[in-house]
Amino acid sequence: MGIEGLIGVMIPIFGMVFIAALVIVPRYFKSLERQKVADTLRAAIEKGQPLPPEIVDAIARDTKLPPSPARDLRTGIIWLGVAVGLAAFGIAIGFEEPDATFPMVAFAAFPGFIGLAFIVLGLINRTKA
Repeated sequence: MGIEGLIGVMIPIFGMVFIAALVIVPRYFKSLERQKVADTLRAAIEKGQPLPPEIVDAIARDTKLPPSPARDLRTGIIWLGVAVGLAAFGIAIGFEEPDATFPMVAFAAFPGFIGLAFIVLGLINRTKA
């Protein structure tokens, strides 16, 4: 197996690892954050400090923050950043392999349009509030 064959095998593997990391890493950090909160609460209980009922309710149910215009704008900007990064990656690959530029830029359009949709939602909801 030559270098081309090795690269042909490694690219899909790296792609799958990248996608898995996008899912696993945020969950891991959220788990660490919850563990730190639990440790802090345990220390407060051991010292005999009372816990406010709001904290107990927030811990008991796993709620997401309601959507807001600021969150939509931030999410949209992040998605646009992903799209620009993918497009730049495609252009960089295009210097070596010109046939790869168009598919990568086309692939970057998906997160780009998702980002634009979030930004439009954020701007529309900002005027309503």
